[in-house]
Amino acid sequence: MKQTLDQIFKLQDNHTTIKKEFLAGFTTFITMAYIIFVNPQIMALSGMDQGAIFVGTCLAAAIACFVMGFLANWPIGLAPGMGLNAFFTYTVVGEMGYSWEVALGAVFLAGVLFFIMSITKLRAWMISSIPLNLRIAMGAGVGLFIGLIGLKNGGIIVGNQATLLSLGEFSQIETLLAAIGFLIISILSVRKVTGAIIIGILTTTLIAYFVGLIEFNGLVSYPPEIAPTFMKLDILGALNLGMLAIIMSFLFVNLFDTTGTLLGVATRANLIRNDEKSDGLNKALKADSSASIFGTFFGCSPVTSYVESSAGVEAGGRTGLTSIVVGLLFLFAIFLSPLASIIPPYATAGALIYVAILMLSGMEKLNWSSTAELLPALVIIVMIPLTFSIADGIALGFLTYVFLKIFNGEYRDIASGAWFLTLIFISKFIFL
Repeated sequence: MKQTLDQIFKLQDNHTTIKKEFLAGFTTFITMAYIIFVNPQIMALSGMDQGAIFVGTCLAAAIACFVMGFLANWPIGLAPGMGLNAFFTYTVVGEMGYSWEVALGAVFLAGVLFFIMSITKLRAWMISSIPLNLRIAMGAGVGLFIGLIGLKNGGIIVGNQATLLSLGEFSQIETLLAAIGFLIISILSVRKVTGAIIIGILTTTLIAYFVGLIEFNGLVSYPPEIAPTFMKLDILGALNLGMLAIIMSFLFVNLFDTTGTLLGVATRANLIRNDEKSDGLNKALKADSSASIFGTFFGCSPVTSYVESSAGVEAGGRTGLTSIVVGLLFLFAIFLSPLASIIPPYATAGALIYVAILMLSGMEKLNWSSTAELLPALVIIVMIPLTFSIADGIALGFLTYVFLKIFNGEYRDIASGAWFLTLIFISKFIFL
């Protein structure tokens, strides 16, 4: 067995051992396991069966990790991404009124485009067409979007007719528990405790149980039926002009988030040295993009690489064996459905807020010296949460960038791909 694993994953060549890879896989899983509780809650609000989504989340994550491990041989954990699941539920289904089946069709089409870009030169063309500031802003804006949802779910921010929003009542036990959950996660993270997010969620749930807010229904059981969401995507329904901006939003956020995550984690693990010219990176992108396609079969929003994989790298993970271990643990997690079903929204609110704050860290890389580059980025960051739409926020920021460049006499700096996207976004506001 040892010799076989060494041949498949090139353990000796990467200066690692089976023990290190298993420890790294366990570490990565613990840091990203919160998704098996958070994702079903968010997706269920779109009308999907929560039990089926729980199973689908675990299966999609497991298969994606296996593909990454065997195809790219990189220590990357994958699962349905935060941010786009909220965009799926609150904007595409909730605000725009599309069915979740059609929304899944849009995710599928975005995944197909991502895969095509990953096996051609389109990926490099698209990335180079969008200024770095706007790419950074997309991640930060999505972060604020997630944070606003977390604050709302926890009752920390509530609606107010006079001021639109106001602070919630901490005399409400649910609101207090949401704040406590965030503090637990933050304290543990500052002290570099592995699995801080999942510990925070479970601790908050435990407190809720002891004060009588929830009932314990067991820990392990046979997995729920996946039939309510399996292969229910409506691809034909997503093939209309109204879905174009939505598909592009799924594509852009997934593309830039994935590329940045893979480059960051791989560089940390010394897997690439020539930036994006690595054959390993190309294989990893193919694995990630294909995961977004088959994830829709299980009823999931885009499946993506997780930056939490860096925790496994710090623990010694260097090969795809780490990803395989993560995938196996996701399979075992399928039997934890009773636990997932009792975790209340206010218990996961702290996790959403914490993840949101982490996503804002990229703002330090913004070019603050150029107003023409900075203003469009800030428009994206502000307008994504305020419009409650990733698509609208990106479109408004992108159009601001183009108009500033044109009226500043710098229209020659606008790449061909940027002109193409400008036409799409203008069409969105005129015809939709």
